[in-house]
Amino acid sequence: MSDLTPAETYATMTQTIVPRPVAWILTGNDSGNYNLAPFSYFNAMGSSPPVVVLSVGVRADGEIKDTRYNLERRADCVIHIAHREMAAAMTASSATSSRGISEVGELGLATATMPGSPLPRLAECRVAYAACLVDTRMINQQWIAFLELTNLYLADSVVGQDHKGRVKVMADKLDPIGRLGGGEYVMAGDIVSIERPA
Repeated sequence: MSDLTPAETYATMTQTIVPRPVAWILTGNDSGNYNLAPFSYFNAMGSSPPVVVLSVGVRADGEIKDTRYNLERRADCVIHIAHREMAAAMTASSATSSRGISEVGELGLATATMPGSPLPRLAECRVAYAACLVDTRMINQQWIAFLELTNLYLADSVVGQDHKGRVKVMADKLDPIGRLGGGEYVMAGDIVSIERPA
């Protein structure tokens, strides 16, 4: 890996560590509107307490990204898991804009109340978590954020029961977007169930 440039390392990792879940994160801007941006350097880290980790780089000009800026000031965010029909809007929200521009407004996305959060959720997303920043680390220019999940919204359309009567989120109904390399994504396809050993 040390023989690769940073750009080559990024390209290699993003094309081989796949598919990656995408956190579509809504934060509050200073002006009172909402920033919205997708991140695929993101994943679950623990469930007691429920914590996810997010890695945020810097803009091409070296300035910090709005998501980090907003989280450092207010700590609250709403993390969405986007589905197939939201792919174009999710990708469009990754454009570099001036600080304070609302991607929610620019893209004409509807919002709804998010339980347990002063921020709204995107009305069309089937999964949303209210989250709060609890810790950070810096690794070179990567800002690593640890976010505790405080509330969950699940659309009725994705909720069922498993054979033991427990709540089951139906992956085919969720139809989440997975990030591959470059501008490539993967949508839900064949779903294989394999029983895990005790």
